[in-house]
Amino acid sequence: MNRRSFLATLAASGLIPAGLMGSRPALAQTAGGVLRTPAWPAPTYLNSAISTGGPESFLSPKFYDGLLGYEFGMAPKASLATEWSMSDDGLTIEFKLRDGVKWHDGEAFTSHDVAFTFMEVLKVHHGRGRNTFAALESVETPDDLTAIFHLSRPTPALMRALDSRESPILPAHLYEGTDIMENPVNTAPVGTGPFKLAAYEIGSNVVMVKNEDYWDAGLPLLDRIVVQYIADPSTRVAMLESGQADAIFLNQIPAQDILRLAELPEFEMTTDGFEAMPSAQQMDFNLDNEYLANPLVRKAIAHAIDVNWITQNVWYGMGQPGKSPLHFDQRAYFTTEGVPEYAFDPARANELLDEAGYPRGAGGMRFDLMLDPSPWGTESITAASYIREVLRQVGINVTVRTQDFAVFVQTVYTDRAHDLSLYTASMGVDPTIGVHRFYDSRNFNPGAGFSNGSHYANPEVDALLDAAAVETDEAARAEQYAQFQRLVYEDLPTLKVTDISMATIANVKVKDHTIDALGALGSLKQVWIDE
Repeated sequence: MNRRSFLATLAASGLIPAGLMGSRPALAQTAGGVLRTPAWPAPTYLNSAISTGGPESFLSPKFYDGLLGYEFGMAPKASLATEWSMSDDGLTIEFKLRDGVKWHDGEAFTSHDVAFTFMEVLKVHHGRGRNTFAALESVETPDDLTAIFHLSRPTPALMRALDSRESPILPAHLYEGTDIMENPVNTAPVGTGPFKLAAYEIGSNVVMVKNEDYWDAGLPLLDRIVVQYIADPSTRVAMLESGQADAIFLNQIPAQDILRLAELPEFEMTTDGFEAMPSAQQMDFNLDNEYLANPLVRKAIAHAIDVNWITQNVWYGMGQPGKSPLHFDQRAYFTTEGVPEYAFDPARANELLDEAGYPRGAGGMRFDLMLDPSPWGTESITAASYIREVLRQVGINVTVRTQDFAVFVQTVYTDRAHDLSLYTASMGVDPTIGVHRFYDSRNFNPGAGFSNGSHYANPEVDALLDAAAVETDEAARAEQYAQFQRLVYEDLPTLKVTDISMATIANVKVKDHTIDALGALGSLKQVWIDE
């Protein structure tokens, strides 16, 4: 599908098509070969159990397995768990685990690893896990191959959050009794996954090699995966075009280049494989800032920014302008009915700033703010330049501070030295998994990345989120989320900029990179190179 028809379909339907790759003839899979992919930014860890950042989310599933995988449509399939059953009241889930699985260091995988990972890591350190697994009270391990989850209340989202990206199982024998966040295994992974770490040069590259003892017979097919961290997006594009790279995942080149390359016969693009992580670009207001604590100022800023312009000119139409805390792909719950709108209206922005008590002063400026854009991809840095200019026009002097990914996370989520932060994040296959963390007051946890960076607290919102997390009646749950969207967008601790449509662009010789709902955010164990 070329760019013109792609955008025409987008405009006509309001949705990105399920897949743009088209059919291809069945080919004999060939083992061996190297998959080369450039990316940016570089990771802080190699483990997505303790960081939900994009770099970690891509790398971790190659080293670690989850209890489940997911077919298209998020239908669960076996991974470390081979069977699972839930009690009628939704409070007990029993998993039968795969026998004979070994950690990369040769130790046996057991139910104890499952219990430790969920109770000591995911519930404590994972930015989304604190919400997803809040009702998980214990994991019973009657034998080495049985893990029984006991919940205090039903949790509809839990069974959609057990894959290797969202809930990678960690080796208890290497983590127990240690400082989880400081454990050296975080950057020297020992998993059960299809690839082992061969080399890691901080900020430069990650090299993975085939796990010869992987439990899934005959897999992985690749000998190696090489991830190079290249800051310049034009260099990443050139690497793909020249054959120095084989594929680029997760919108790691500008949208206009994805669309341009998709028209060439040697490349193919797909928007499949992102069901588990509908993503969005959004901007947090630090409510500890004296100016941003005023809702009139936040609403003025919203009116000063044309989110449609950003969607069309920064994301090249690969998405929709943000209208709600939820992503438009969360169709069962997304609504704009009764949700406040902040149309692009600089005159209204000026009126609200005057009303807030901040008249223009010397040079026409009212006050100063610092904007920290995430370096994940190029779009937040590009959009930050636009935001700086439009806010200057209404009298807000904005300084854009760019930094590497680790420093960005430290600045915003640990030091809280930001005023505005602009970033992309997963909204989750279910709002409980991805959205709650930004608005639940109990998720304000300095040091935890991408977790209530605004320091927002509204007891009514907390109550709605608690209710929706356990509600099993879909109509009632939809109404709870409708009320949530109305309340949050009235308070406006975070401005949704764009609901993103993600894409993979690959050389046609790279086969089977997207065979299920997880796509590149899965293991890539099935990928092969047609030389």
